[in-house]
Amino acid sequence: MSKKMKSKVGVYNAPWEKHFKKLLTPFEEFIHRQTTSGFLLMGMAVFALYLANSSFASSYAHALHMPISFSIGEWSINKTLHHWINDGLMALFFFVVGLELKREILVGELSSLRNAMLPMAAAVGGMVVPALIYFAINPEGEAAMGWGIPMATDIAFALGALALLASRVPKALITFLVALAIVDDIGAVIVIAAFYTDTLAWTPLFSAMGIFAVLIAFNLFGIRKTLPYFIVAVILWYALLLSGVHPTLAGILGAMSVPAKPKYNPQLFSKHIDSLMQRFNASYEPGSGKSIMTNDPLSEVVHSLEYTINSVGVPLQRLEHVWHMPVAYIVIPVFALANAGIAFDISSIGPTLMHPVTFGIMMGLIVGKFIGIAGVSWLMLKLGWAELPKDTSFSQIAGVSLLAGIGFTMSIFVAQLGFSENEELLLMAKTGILIGSLLSGVAGFIWLYLVSKPSQ
Repeated sequence: MSKKMKSKVGVYNAPWEKHFKKLLTPFEEFIHRQTTSGFLLMGMAVFALYLANSSFASSYAHALHMPISFSIGEWSINKTLHHWINDGLMALFFFVVGLELKREILVGELSSLRNAMLPMAAAVGGMVVPALIYFAINPEGEAAMGWGIPMATDIAFALGALALLASRVPKALITFLVALAIVDDIGAVIVIAAFYTDTLAWTPLFSAMGIFAVLIAFNLFGIRKTLPYFIVAVILWYALLLSGVHPTLAGILGAMSVPAKPKYNPQLFSKHIDSLMQRFNASYEPGSGKSIMTNDPLSEVVHSLEYTINSVGVPLQRLEHVWHMPVAYIVIPVFALANAGIAFDISSIGPTLMHPVTFGIMMGLIVGKFIGIAGVSWLMLKLGWAELPKDTSFSQIAGVSLLAGIGFTMSIFVAQLGFSENEELLLMAKTGILIGSLLSGVAGFIWLYLVSKPSQ
């Protein structure tokens, strides 16, 4: 029997399966590239700008304000499509952020104080200095509420830009940026919870605390199925919505409750799998023509194998793997499409750029991030309190400081919270975010390209 024929024995392919795989494989390779998420996000932002400045502008605005409601009996919840995206869909983004935060704190770059010291300190500097610069330019009035906007770093855009230089920069520099962005996300969550929360409704807030306690109890009871966590997290989202706290924080809280330890250690897993495989081989009847559907002992072993494999895996890691791509390739691009649409008036671009809100955000992202991250990093290294990541130079850290000025997703999110009642200031904020992020990204890319040599 030929090798080609042997490969077909015992394998069933659906009628169209082979042809589908030929089409699917290149697509899978494309979407798994590090740069793809950033390119998709950029494309959606450009498309949103086109819609807002074309003959489709009114249709674009009408679609975003389209009401969508859900009701059961007398209960109902009504929001516009724009609010569902910002308050609902973005909860999934914060859920993935929470999973990444928990993993990094437990076993990642933030688990070792020595490794975490430099990116943690740099991230704090990269949040404080931009906020101070913005506040110095907008010290009073409603505009002062935008001080949190230039604090954020968009990890998808920043990593996408750095991935384009993967052949010229050390891997440790990418790890430094990831750790910095993770700490930055923690800071953004704290800022949103503490300073961008509406008037609190205490009864729903206490209810939310009780619901979160249920999630923690699930963890302590050893519940490893993810569906119960999801159902209770949705209830938590609704309680936070009623409380006045931004409901997307339910994503963070839900992620923090997900189990992060496997049921079995690798050694016990190996022994158990060997035992199950012995039962599998003993139950298999070669030549009988029976499939697994007609062999009950074999079916039971397969179910036990599935349970054992899930038990050696970590629910947190599994969820992060499952949700990373939908969030990166659907949630964030949809958010960009819904929020990056800015109607530009070329005749007034000068006054717009000089508006205190626009100028403050641009200076915060471009200058503030650079001074905050590079300055604090230099000070930590000078005092001997931290050390450079392996094979990196301080000039490369400075380049990353510029890339960190790409604030896009989280910055726009904070702007929506800070200026939700003032369309003019929101427009100025979005303009500052787009221009500041663009200039920071281009400057950081050029800087790193010039100071880094291609790897041999």
